[in-house]
Amino acid sequence: MLQILSKLRQRAEDEKGFTLIELLVVVLIIGILAAIALPTFLGQRSKAQDAGAKSAARNTVSHVESCYANSQSYATCDNAGLIANEQVPAGDLTDVVVTPNGTQGYTIVATSKSTGTFTIAKAPATGAVTRTCSNAGKGACPAGGTW
Repeated sequence: MLQILSKLRQRAEDEKGFTLIELLVVVLIIGILAAIALPTFLGQRSKAQDAGAKSAARNTVSHVESCYANSQSYATCDNAGLIANEQVPAGDLTDVVVTPNGTQGYTIVATSKSTGTFTIAKAPATGAVTRTCSNAGKGACPAGGTW
C-alpha cells in the first residue's frame, strides 16, 4: 500500500505542463475577451480621431478671426492666406479647408481620419455661426448632426 502511494506521488510530481483541454479553454477565453474588447477599442479610436478634427476646426476659427482683424475682410483668409499672412504653420491646416464666403463670412471644413467631416460656418449676412458634422450618430458626431 505504501509503495502504491509512493508511486502515485512520484507520478504526480513528474507531470509538468498543461493538458490540451486546459490550453483550449484558455485560448477560448482569450478569444471571447478579444471579441468583446476590439469593437470598443475601435469605437474609441474613431472618437479620438473625430475629436482631433473638431479641435483643428476650432483652432482654425481663431486663425481666421485673427486674419479678419488684420484685413477687415475674410476674402484673403483662405488656407494660402493664413499661411502667408498669419504665419500659420502648414501642418496646422492639414485636413482643414478654409473657404471665405465673400468679405463677411467663411466655411471651415475639417476632415477626420475616420472620414467624418466637421464644418464651422459663419453666415455673411447675419454673422451666425453653425457647427455641423457629416457622420451623425457615429464617432464624436452627435445624432442631430450638430456639435
